[in-house]
Amino acid sequence: MTRSIKLVGVGGQGTILAAKVLCDALINAGYDVKMSEIHGMSQRGGSVSSEIRFGDEVYSPVIEKGKADVLIAFELMEAERALDYLSKDGLLIVNNHKINSMVTLNGKVPYPEGIVEDLKSKVNTVVVNASDEAIALGNAKVMNIMMLGALVNADDLHTLDIEQSIENTVKEKFISLNKQAFQKGKEL
Repeated sequence: MTRSIKLVGVGGQGTILAAKVLCDALINAGYDVKMSEIHGMSQRGGSVSSEIRFGDEVYSPVIEKGKADVLIAFELMEAERALDYLSKDGLLIVNNHKINSMVTLNGKVPYPEGIVEDLKSKVNTVVVNASDEAIALGNAKVMNIMMLGALVNADDLHTLDIEQSIENTVKEKFISLNKQAFQKGKEL
């Protein structure tokens, strides 16, 4: 059986790093893993996504619309944008965080209200306040690893050794902080 996880966020949120940590853990657990990433205008605050497919034998990293088992969204609007990739029985894990785009910053379009309620009305949704918790931990940039902690609990991936993959993937001076973030994410 092949499973599919799509991660979405905004440039600078660590979407690609989180995907690499997750892929490393899946490979170390013995899965065949394929990953693709789309950077878009990530350096300008644009959308970023990674698609991960894993199982006994995986031929392609591409997730078709309506086929993702899990959608992890680091930002609310990105969850709305990518929702059509999630299967009808899939799980959405969303960070309760807004990042204003250029059109919302310049006042041309307001940031939509009621996104969390809308998402919950459509799919099985787990909402976490990972950005706030990451700031409380001392570094907003570890939100991405916190979201992996939330994934492990919400999707029962406890057999994965994410902490070892943090050691394998993250710069040495940030390993301890990222391990703390992962543990905090599991509590969320």
